[in-house]
Amino acid sequence: MVAWSKTEGRVALVAGARTPFTKMGGPLRDVHVSDLAKVAMQETLYRAHWPGERLDEVLLGNVVMPADATNLARVSALWAGVPWRVPAMTVQRNCASGMEAIADAASRIRAGQGRAILAGGAESMSTIPLLLPTESLEPLSRVRKARNALQKATAVATLRPRHFRPVAALECGLTDPTCGMIMGKTAEVLANEFGVSRREQDEFAVTSHQRAVAAEKAGRFNDELVPVYAGDTFEPVTADVGPRASQSLDALSKLKPIFDRRDGSVTVGNSCQVTDGAAAVLAMDADLAKAEGLEPLGYVRAYAYAGLDPARMGLGPVFAIDQLLRTTNLSLSDVPLFEINEAFAAQVLACLRALSSSTFATEYLNRGEALGEIGPDRLNVNGGAIALGHPVGATGARLVLTLLLEMKRRDVDLGIAALCVGGGQGAAILLERR
Repeated sequence: MVAWSKTEGRVALVAGARTPFTKMGGPLRDVHVSDLAKVAMQETLYRAHWPGERLDEVLLGNVVMPADATNLARVSALWAGVPWRVPAMTVQRNCASGMEAIADAASRIRAGQGRAILAGGAESMSTIPLLLPTESLEPLSRVRKARNALQKATAVATLRPRHFRPVAALECGLTDPTCGMIMGKTAEVLANEFGVSRREQDEFAVTSHQRAVAAEKAGRFNDELVPVYAGDTFEPVTADVGPRASQSLDALSKLKPIFDRRDGSVTVGNSCQVTDGAAAVLAMDADLAKAEGLEPLGYVRAYAYAGLDPARMGLGPVFAIDQLLRTTNLSLSDVPLFEINEAFAAQVLACLRALSSSTFATEYLNRGEALGEIGPDRLNVNGGAIALGHPVGATGARLVLTLLLEMKRRDVDLGIAALCVGGGQGAAILLERR
């Protein structure tokens, strides 16, 4: 499904910011996800010089909604100082949730349902809870309902060690209920289908780290990042934690496969890092931005979503990019820059092979020829989630912001950001500067 693609009624993205991305259990482990989102929202509004009272709505992507902030967008917006009269909604499309928020904002603006909307995504992977087994509910409920010491003692006596065996909600969330595969196994499926070797995956991972480290040293993330003050000492977290300057092919080659221990090739080293973080952008009617004297980072030209076999969900970017190009009458070669989320090295490499395969185009895309090739000089030029991490609700917004800023640095007109989405979907968004 392509939501829209016409260029009239243009939607400008005038400013954006993101927090550092830090490993699960790292320096942002105690920061509530609403505070992560608040920081990104406040900084975005500050950079745009746009008061919160002039917003029409706030949209925020989030996957694992916290029990104490179930409409995270609303809670975060109020903490960020957005007036209570401005409505807010949390959206969820798994890994594409942050991009979904931006696309929904663009759709609302183009439909005349608002002129300035704050959109983004946030995720605290550190605070995803451990769950108790379902069978624990009844005996624990009896303990809670006990009216006196005797009843409580009787109820407690029915509890067994198995009732306290924790279930990792993160692992549950990363396992597709329809095909029964954890996401890493779907990457193994693609590695086998497209003949992606272990060495190719590790080489891709090393490149991701090298590019992220180089971008950090060159200051290319400075225009994205805003510090987060965390911990008992209130120390500022100012940089991404994941990129490793010392990462080597030799070190990665020593890691054992994690999802298919006997025959697999996907390891923790060639997979995305599990991280905490948030990102936001301010979407605005282009005429309003011009009238206010704001210089947009770029414009949302079109976006697309596609469905596919959940067991091959990693190919989602191929299907979404295909729909995007059809709607806009562009070819792959017309687009100078791409961001494809690095859920797994095997998954991105499989996407590149599918894009350049005429057989795949014929069998799955109803095309007579391949979409084309994306060379390494056009793809994830500042590294990706293997180095930076993947806070699932935030990544889609981070990709959009990173791409916009790199398009500006390189003075190119078009860019596409895309993700695979758990459950068998793909998302892609086409950005333009002029």
